[in-house]
Amino acid sequence: MERTVCALYSSAKLHGIDSSITALPTVLAKCCKLYWPIRDDRAILESMIELKLERGTRQAPTLVEQLVRAFSSAIEEQTLRAGALLPSVRRLAEAESLSTFTVTEAYGRLVSMGLVTARRGSGYRVAARGRSERVRAVEWQPPSLTATWLLSDVFADHSVPIKSGCGWLPNEWVNESGLQHALRAVSRVPSARIADYGHPYGFAPLRERIAEQLDRHGLPVDAASNVLLTAGATQALDLIVRTLLRPGDAVVVEDPGYCNLLQILRLSGLHVHGVPRTAAGIDTDVFERIVIEHGPKAVFLNTTLQNPTGATFGMASAFRLMQIAERHGLWVVEDDVNRELAPPGAPLLAAMEGLSRVLYVGGFAKTITPALRCGYVVAEREVLRELARTKMAVGLTSSEATERIVEKVLTEGRYARHVEFVVEKLKDAHALVEDRMDALGVELFRRPRAGLFLWGALPIDPAEGSAVATRALQHGIWLAPGSYFRPDDAESACFRFNVPYSVDDALWTFLEKTIKGF
Repeated sequence: MERTVCALYSSAKLHGIDSSITALPTVLAKCCKLYWPIRDDRAILESMIELKLERGTRQAPTLVEQLVRAFSSAIEEQTLRAGALLPSVRRLAEAESLSTFTVTEAYGRLVSMGLVTARRGSGYRVAARGRSERVRAVEWQPPSLTATWLLSDVFADHSVPIKSGCGWLPNEWVNESGLQHALRAVSRVPSARIADYGHPYGFAPLRERIAEQLDRHGLPVDAASNVLLTAGATQALDLIVRTLLRPGDAVVVEDPGYCNLLQILRLSGLHVHGVPRTAAGIDTDVFERIVIEHGPKAVFLNTTLQNPTGATFGMASAFRLMQIAERHGLWVVEDDVNRELAPPGAPLLAAMEGLSRVLYVGGFAKTITPALRCGYVVAEREVLRELARTKMAVGLTSSEATERIVEKVLTEGRYARHVEFVVEKLKDAHALVEDRMDALGVELFRRPRAGLFLWGALPIDPAEGSAVATRALQHGIWLAPGSYFRPDDAESACFRFNVPYSVDDALWTFLEKTIKGF
């Protein structure tokens, strides 16, 4: 302690601070401010870094982007020096009325840029630099736009600043209060109750909540025998493929369609045939011709707010589809993860036909968080029993802890109110992005004003689609090229735009320059 006080007095003299014994409190306060400039006090933070966050305007960058820019500028200008401790995530969130998810995402980006270091128990600090080195951001190195990166590495790579091509909601839109309440509730569950593997079908109360949700949509099911919980909707699709299909079988998918499904089907050795997706469903004439010529065993569909086009099935197309499937004995796999974000009234194939031919897939990644890998499949009793056997064979039970958290969010986390909030935010974002697209002459496939995605054709040569995506990545922009959603990998002028992540001016500046180059 004596050495610490002596060191503080020496520092006080060095900085011209009164170091008489009567000034001890002032010495301690001023020296602490010199060495820990932004530890706790918001007033001190504001004196070191100017945070003027824009909110409520469509033109403003996201709050994450604004935080990254503010801290980056302060570090560049050496207002924040090497070793300086940043405010804790919770303290900054409280001081600026932000979500902790927003602050965590911003700090994560600063770490990936090399400006900040993170150490468990020590918080976030400005990265150390050589004395002679001018403080600057580490040059960003773009990843390679390959199928491997798009399928798997992209979920671990947080370095791309503008994620227009991603498939999830912004972190700041997450139902933070509902999640925190659910986490606290589950943390109080006696460990003996969650110490084993859990039921093969999944946590019973969550299956009951799902059955209630489906009943409101016109699909009455038995929670005990018709609902199987999975580690996300994608695992549900994988279990269906493993259980009902064999290598060499033919299947039908939408063109364009869900990219991860295409990879599952290819890895399973299936013959994949694409049917054109239309604004109101699929081209049923082409579909029937494929069925007659190739004898597929199943058809996979996104009925509501389809990924990637954002289109929703109309009743006429849905009815015609089910007639063809019944006549030729096809399984119909209805992937319906976006229904909660859609306007009411969209047809539900499983409700039209019952479960004799339809397997219904859902999940919570779009309405709660993709971090909680929790989905489900609804099927006829005997089919579901076979799906459960496959689930146990390839991965044992799904996580009951995760399922308990989801169940608490649904029942006690103001879930309905949060979904309404997300729907309104998406509606506003769609209007903004549509205006930007119209100004550049982007041809939109559909204008749903709902869901995450818009599917737009740039006025470019289709053969240049992947090249444009690669150039975008060099500028820190992730675009999702149309070829990635095509069963035959055909080049396309279309791109899938994640609407909430497509409001950054840098994206539109890049697209404008790209279009002018053609």
